Amino acid sequence: MWWFQQGLSFLPVALVVWSAASFVFSYITAIVLHHVDPLVPYISDTGTIPPERCLFGIMLNVSTFLGMATMYVRYKQVSALSPEKPKILRLNKLGLMLGWLSCFGLCIIANFQKCILYYIHVLGACLTFGVGSIYMLVQTVLSHLMQPELHSKDIFWARLAVFLWSSSSILSMFVSSVVLYSGLYGQNLVQKLHWDPQERGYTPHIISTVSEWSLAFSFLSFFLTYIRDFQKISLRAVVSLQGQTLHESPQSFRAEEQALLVGGSI
Repeated sequence: MWWFQQGLSFLPVALVVWSAASFVFSYITAIVLHHVDPLVPYISDTGTIPPERCLFGIMLNVSTFLGMATMYVRYKQVSALSPEKPKILRLNKLGLMLGWLSCFGLCIIANFQKCILYYIHVLGACLTFGVGSIYMLVQTVLSHLMQPELHSKDIFWARLAVFLWSSSSILSMFVSSVVLYSGLYGQNLVQKLHWDPQERGYTPHIISTVSEWSLAFSFLSFFLTYIRDFQKISLRAVVSLQGQTLHESPQSFRAEEQALLVGGSI
């Protein structure tokens, strides 16, 4: 059995590989068709013009579902490992809600392009990266609380390092974007897909785009830390039949209906 076939480790592997492929394939398509500059465009710019926009959207939608599934498995794993620790259980539920909200933001990014609906796209980016960073922090804290009995110190330090990496990328992207779109370098820069290195504003533009790529891959690197944990877990569905045929009402529903009729209610 290969390492990615053990337990549910294929989930974070599929999430990372598929998401990275969505960035790379869209970038290659946009470069080949001369829709963007080869030197570090915004990730969103590589998914703005058809046909790469279609590829970008559908691939990120799949990444959304993979992310939700991965976060749910992580939630169930922590719940099973610490069933009698209220603090960990509360943080675990918070982490799941934050994670799914971040996935919803990714879905917004995939379907609302930057050059068409800019403010909705920015909202999606804030949910994905802003709320997603808080999700990473919660999972890092959980890793700290669960060591050394359930988690090794190496996993905690790895997740902490990736969280600091993402935080520094967010700070760098925020500062450079504020400087770039402050109006000092012209108007309507949001619609600009081609940049000349001699133009004013090129330096903050490059810092912003490099920070965005760094941020995206820091998120993917965080999910790589789940692989070892997921090798030790599996989920199964338990089917409970409440009737022998599909057109009959469940017995529990019948009992409730009879109780209501006996009591004089309809």
